[in-house]
Amino acid sequence: MNTLSNGIQAALLLARGRADGLALLDSKPNEAMALAARSFWAVAAALPGFVALHLIDWAASGQTTGIGHDFAADLIGFIVGWLGFAVISHRAAALLGRQALWPRYIAAWNWCNVVQYLMLVVGSLPVLLGLPDWVVETCWIVATGWALWLEYFTTRLALALPARQAIALVVLDFGLGIAVAMAMTSVSGG
Repeated sequence: MNTLSNGIQAALLLARGRADGLALLDSKPNEAMALAARSFWAVAAALPGFVALHLIDWAASGQTTGIGHDFAADLIGFIVGWLGFAVISHRAAALLGRQALWPRYIAAWNWCNVVQYLMLVVGSLPVLLGLPDWVVETCWIVATGWALWLEYFTTRLALALPARQAIALVVLDFGLGIAVAMAMTSVSGG
């Protein structure tokens, strides 16, 4: 449970712009990869947010048919995208000369994803409340912007990168997410 509480606490601090959140993910050099491996429990911790976003989307759209198939395809995409970025970021960190920093980075990235899902769920709630479109869209833009900023802040801090390289990694993650979503949409026929 220490892994979960430290990870979530670190991500919450980072989400508030506090660099000291990263210190909660520090480990001895010989334990760094074990820290990174344990941080993949964040996938399970983010799953309720993933499910909640789908439930909100279905409630807002009124979709009642094919949701099981669509959900299964999206769940596969969720896992493939998450693990795919971990593999790609490992290689990118090596190319950027930051391989030694990657275990702490991926641990921070994993746990920040949990907080990002929470942000997106909160940003989606106005649609369920029947609020005007401008409120719904504003909340979604703020939640998405904060989630992107959190990933940028965490990437820049954890990998000690200049802004452009950190932005490039965020764009790479975002692009991978779009590519996986498009592939899963074509698989599900949606």
